[in-house]
Amino acid sequence: MKWSLNELRQAKETPIEFDTTLDLEAALKKRRNDLISATPVQVEGVFTVDQRGILGSFNVKTKIQVPSTRTFEPVTIPLDFDFSEYYISHHQSNLSQFDDLDVVIVLENDVLTLEDVIIDNILVQIPMQVLSEKEQHAEFSEMPQGKSWGVLTEDQLKNNAHRKDQIDPRMAKLKDFFKNDNQKNSDE
Repeated sequence: MKWSLNELRQAKETPIEFDTTLDLEAALKKRRNDLISATPVQVEGVFTVDQRGILGSFNVKTKIQVPSTRTFEPVTIPLDFDFSEYYISHHQSNLSQFDDLDVVIVLENDVLTLEDVIIDNILVQIPMQVLSEKEQHAEFSEMPQGKSWGVLTEDQLKNNAHRKDQIDPRMAKLKDFFKNDNQKNSDE
């Protein structure tokens, strides 16, 4: 769905309302290559015109599936969020009329593409740390580990901080290896 700014400005008294379902899975995967799947996106919205510009208010509902940041197992995240943004022409250079908390999008071609707006806001909603229900409630014994590695919690990392200063007994003899060379260089 696309609207020109002129088309949206003509709706001064009567807001433009819409309720649509968009299939954005391919576009989302193109922007975020670790996305496993996305259900069709239900979008309800309204465009209103005020003295500052065109205000779009939206409600977005979808479910996305991304890998766990710990085990790479697929995790489904339901998204249901609202957002509002102002849209202005690239010819308008004075942004001082907007508050610090206003989100203002400058449209290069004075054309608003709904799919692009929704994709941007879905990507912002995906958390940086994604854990399955099991991982959220796991004890350390259930953390992933391999032959010579394991995942530590922050508490365990703090408790093991004292081990950083300890020297591996197999390498203890090497700590004095260059000591004589350093003394000779300082004497010269």
